[in-house]
Amino acid sequence: MSNAAAKLAPQVADVTAARAAVSIWDIFLEFLTIGATSFGGVVPYLRGALVAKRNWVDDKEFVEMLSISQSLPGLNATNMAILVGQKLRGIMGSIAAIVGICLPGGALMYAVGIFYHQHGDHAWSTAGLKGVAAAAVGLILSTVMQLSKKSLAGKFDFVFMALTVIAVNRLHQSVPRTLIVVGALAILFHRPRRTEKVSATE
Repeated sequence: MSNAAAKLAPQVADVTAARAAVSIWDIFLEFLTIGATSFGGVVPYLRGALVAKRNWVDDKEFVEMLSISQSLPGLNATNMAILVGQKLRGIMGSIAAIVGICLPGGALMYAVGIFYHQHGDHAWSTAGLKGVAAAAVGLILSTVMQLSKKSLAGKFDFVFMALTVIAVNRLHQSVPRTLIVVGALAILFHRPRRTEKVSATE
């Protein structure tokens, strides 16, 4: 067993045990909490709740689901809710997760929309929005650093990450096109070698 697999083994065991005990009500309440408290960006809160707190998914699964969510149309939060809910409890889990994560945000945004329509040009409102934007960037950066320690196994993974950033930010390529091209390169690079296949069968 490789070092990476040995490190992931305890986390996989914890995830399996936690997943077996989860109910539809648990899924609804957890995503309701995420939807009500995820100020400035939902990804850090999703990882904190689903990976660190609940052990419903491990870091590898979280990155895979996040990649799928970002590759498809729609919001990352709702896409992630559907994927996680389906993985835990099928279609009813997906429904519970998406209702839970959308309900508080929808109610809060309705109230904020009324307030912003009336006081959006106020100096305190503008200052508050700038502060929230800065905090959101910090939260996302913190999550990226946590995930990269467990998801980026070798130096070439950093190359693929850099290619993605350059293609989107500098070359102004679309996200789906970039993911398809860089993803294809990563798949080719990480494909099982013949020696690995032989050792696996022995």
